[in-house]
Amino acid sequence: MAKYKIFLLFFLNLITIPGIYSRSHVNRLPAGNDEIFQDTIPDNQVLFNGKLWVNLYYMVKEDQFLFSKNYLPASVTIKGQTFTNINIRYDIYNDEILMPLDSGRILQINKEIVDSFSLSFQNKTYHFIRIPKDSISGPDGYLNIIYKGKNALEVKYTKKIDRPKIEGEEDNFYQLSRVYFVKDGLFYQVKNKKELHSVLDRYKKQIRDYMKKNKIRVSKNLPESFIPVIRYYDSISQ
Repeated sequence: MAKYKIFLLFFLNLITIPGIYSRSHVNRLPAGNDEIFQDTIPDNQVLFNGKLWVNLYYMVKEDQFLFSKNYLPASVTIKGQTFTNINIRYDIYNDEILMPLDSGRILQINKEIVDSFSLSFQNKTYHFIRIPKDSISGPDGYLNIIYKGKNALEVKYTKKIDRPKIEGEEDNFYQLSRVYFVKDGLFYQVKNKKELHSVLDRYKKQIRDYMKKNKIRVSKNLPESFIPVIRYYDSISQ
């Protein structure tokens, strides 16, 4: 098994692509152990930037993707330029977005140049922004904006691998969500009613009365349940 992991790591290093990709009009140039793809359509060069993706978790039950393992309709904004009518999968285990190439291979888009992306699933569109690694105000990576007013609610999706210690039991993916209340550029994680009241301390009584009157329950497992409360907070806060 150790030799197999070493081989996979070596293989990944070989297929890392420092060049530019395109789904059409591509010239392949020899470059030692790497393959560099040169795009002859300048407008698309910034999109097809990244490395080839290899699934290292094919033996784990379920999958590492958000919503579906199928490619979903999407748009991606890179360095201020938006590319529409593309298809992607969002790998929330590694926090990476993937796009199919005409060659049948899969591109892992260079996260460092992505501003945001949107994807559609079951007639609903989800909007994600990227928080840089060096941000001191919140979690890094892609977050889904579920509400935007005076303040905002954003969700960080991730998957973990459960590795049962019982012989014969398979490893499997399971999903987690972290909900953040965003105010004045600062991120506050909220898991339940108590933490929400703590963040909205100045208006705690009004918020408590509003939730009781409207029978509102909040849960990190249902991030959208926080939206009515934050919308009401926006309406009463100065």
